[in-house]
Amino acid sequence: MAEHPQASANEPAGYDWNELVDDLNRLLRLKTTPIGMKLFKTAGEMEAIPKIRRPKSVHTTDQIVAQAARLGFTIGITQNDLVGAQCGAVIGLHPRDEDWLSGRNMAGVWYETIKDSSAHQHAMDTPPYGVNEAMAVSPLASGRLNPPDVCLIYASPGQMIIFINGLQWSGYKKFEWGVVGESACADSWGRALKTGEPSLSIPCFAERRYGGVLDDEMLMALPPRYLPKAIEGMKRLAANGLRYPIPQYGIQSDARAGLAVSYGSPKKE
Repeated sequence: MAEHPQASANEPAGYDWNELVDDLNRLLRLKTTPIGMKLFKTAGEMEAIPKIRRPKSVHTTDQIVAQAARLGFTIGITQNDLVGAQCGAVIGLHPRDEDWLSGRNMAGVWYETIKDSSAHQHAMDTPPYGVNEAMAVSPLASGRLNPPDVCLIYASPGQMIIFINGLQWSGYKKFEWGVVGESACADSWGRALKTGEPSLSIPCFAERRYGGVLDDEMLMALPPRYLPKAIEGMKRLAANGLRYPIPQYGIQSDARAGLAVSYGSPKKE
């Protein structure tokens, strides 16, 4: 896959995946396995990944992602393994052709009119079609996709805001994300694959129904180079007492003492 224009010139030469995952689990107490997703120019390149599984049934992309995140599988697909065009387009394996952009299959189901459906399809972020013909997902700790194009982290809102705070510890940037609604995988892995930037989503009906996403989970997709940055930021925040789980202070307590600790400048020796 071609390097994103946003990619850092200081991209690490390699990653210690076990250490990164251990840090994520220690800092956030994640319930779901952090995984990677990687696109391949040919199916043969995907099938050369050690211990790769191939589906025996037709699935949604949500199900394939879930088999890595929930079951620990390393599994690869082509468009022929997917149930339809919607799943393939979000990872660049199916074209955004006229029929797909029309949104006709969603009219009257998810959206009132064909115009609304088409507007939804046009709003989805997807990587370009025609570059790759296969995709694989695998737990980050396996190191089999070394490196993946994007890392996928499922977390509760409380865990996710601490992760975002870690990303913003140094080199602050305001994150602005969109919500397409249904097909929200376009807000996470679709957008991250397209832009090379961290991309947060509220997983949609299909991700929860077919992908096993839990009711309290959000999804962050981001290139691996952001993981060390987020982890270092979370460690620094934890040293300041800002860590997960976030302790409840009490909704009727005098807030001044707590605010002085959480928002005051650290004392310098």
